[in-house]
Amino acid sequence: MAAGRDDLRQTRRWVIKIGSALLTANGQGLDGAAIADWVGQIAGLRSAGIEVVLVSSGAVAAGVSRLGWSRRPEAIHELQAAAAVGQMGLIQTWEAAFGKHKLHTAQILLVHDDLSNRQRYLNARRTLQTLLQLGVIPVVNENDTVVTDEIRFGDNDTLGGVVANLIDADLLTILTDQSGLFEQDPGINPAAPMIGEARASDPRLDAYVQGGAGALGRGGMMTKLKAARIAARSGAHTVIAGGRDSAVLTKIAAGEVVGSWLKAEQQPLAARKRWLGSHLQTHGVVRLDEGAARVVKQSGRSLLAVGVVAIEGVFGRGEMVSCVDPEGVEIARGLVNYGADEARRIMGLNSDRIQSVLGYHDDDELIHRDNLVLI
Repeated sequence: MAAGRDDLRQTRRWVIKIGSALLTANGQGLDGAAIADWVGQIAGLRSAGIEVVLVSSGAVAAGVSRLGWSRRPEAIHELQAAAAVGQMGLIQTWEAAFGKHKLHTAQILLVHDDLSNRQRYLNARRTLQTLLQLGVIPVVNENDTVVTDEIRFGDNDTLGGVVANLIDADLLTILTDQSGLFEQDPGINPAAPMIGEARASDPRLDAYVQGGAGALGRGGMMTKLKAARIAARSGAHTVIAGGRDSAVLTKIAAGEVVGSWLKAEQQPLAARKRWLGSHLQTHGVVRLDEGAARVVKQSGRSLLAVGVVAIEGVFGRGEMVSCVDPEGVEIARGLVNYGADEARRIMGLNSDRIQSVLGYHDDDELIHRDNLVLI
C-alpha cells in the first residue's frame, strides 16, 4: 500500500461519478451487469459506514440508444428529447439494482441556477444531507431536459465536484473508461505513464490532460481535473479510476493503489466561498493591473476600482464576473458591487472619487473579499 493512501480509508462521505461510456457499454444500451457490480460495491461501502451520493451520467446516451440513433445529436431539442427518454430507464435501473440490497434511492435533478441561487443552494444541501441521514442513496444528474448551454454545468464531472462541495464530501471518485490520469493520451501513446498521486492544484497537471470527449459524453480528462480542483475547495480528495477495474470502489476504500489520487492540500474554503465557487457561469470580465492581480491572488483582499484597467461584457450589480490578470489568465471570480456601465466609469479611480463620478457611493470595493473566490 502506497504511503498516504491510508487517508482514503478515513473518508466517510463519498461522491461517486460514473460516466456515460461506462454506463451505456459504449452506446449499446444501459450495461445492467456493470451497474449491478457497482451497486454491490456501493452497498459494501454503506455497510462499512460510508455515505454515498451517486452522480450518474447516461441519460442522453441511454436515450440515444433507446431511440435507435447511431450518434449523439447536436440539436438542443433532440438532446433534451433523448434525455427525457433515457432518464426514465436510467433511474429505474439504479432503483432496481439498489433495491436488491434493500437500499432506497432518490432522484435529484439539478441545473446551474439551482446552485447559483443562495436559497436554492441551501435547500439542495439540506435535502441531500437529510437523505444521507436517512440512509438513502441520492442519484444526481443534470436536468438535461430543460437545461440550455447558457445555464448548464457543462458536464457531470464538474457537477460531481460541485456536489462534493455542497455536501462537504471527503472524497470524489470519478469512474471513467481510462485507468486514471496519464502524462500523455494513452490512445496516442500506450506507454504513457499514469500519475499515481499528485496535488490537485499542481499546475503541471494542466499539461497532461486532454480536452477531448467520446461520442456519447461531454467530458474529458480536462473536466476531471477541473472537478478535482472544485472538490478540493471543501477539502475533498479525488480519485480518478477505471470503472471496469475489478472491485475498484472496494479497493479505493481499502487504500489500495488504484487510479490517480489528486490530493486536496489546501485549507477548506468557508461555506459562503464554496457557494460562490459553484457559480460556473460569469456575466463579464474585469481586467486587473499587475498590482491588483498580485494583491487579490496572494492576499485574497478586496478588489478596488483603482486596480481595474478594462471592463468587458454586460452585467448588473450582484452578478458574477471573472477577474483576469494582465496576461488574461483568470485568477478569481466575484459578485460585483457596481454594474458594467458604472464600473467602466470608475475603473482606475481611487474609491474616494466614486461619489463625484457616479453621484452616489454604495461601496468602496468593486468586489468585496467576502464575495470573491480564487480560481
